[in-house]
Amino acid sequence: MDERGDDGGQCPVEPERCGRAWAVLVAAGLLEPVWATSMKLSEGFTVLWWAAATFVFLALSLFLLGRALRMKLSMGAAYAVWVGIGAVGTLVLGILLFNEPSDLSRLFFVLLIVVGIVGVQVTCK
Repeated sequence: MDERGDDGGQCPVEPERCGRAWAVLVAAGLLEPVWATSMKLSEGFTVLWWAAATFVFLALSLFLLGRALRMKLSMGAAYAVWVGIGAVGTLVLGILLFNEPSDLSRLFFVLLIVVGIVGVQVTCK
């Protein structure tokens, strides 16, 4: 740590605090598919209820991402995990709700994203 108490973006020494930071980050990532789905349902922001829901869930997701970063997760790892969770969740909801393709090759590449998310989290200090 430097004189300001900044540890260069690394997770704090206390493991329980680091666990909370990752939990906040996962919650932020899980809100990504919610706002993306709301945006789809808003039909180009023409359905007011869904448009409003989009902005509420987007703001909440960004707020939680900011909280996780404030808890000293590294910016690169946190952003990669946040985007990855959002991408996988949005793809899964697209398959379940909107009959988007779910062929084997597409699912294989989603698996690669999941492996990347886990890898980033495991290697983050």
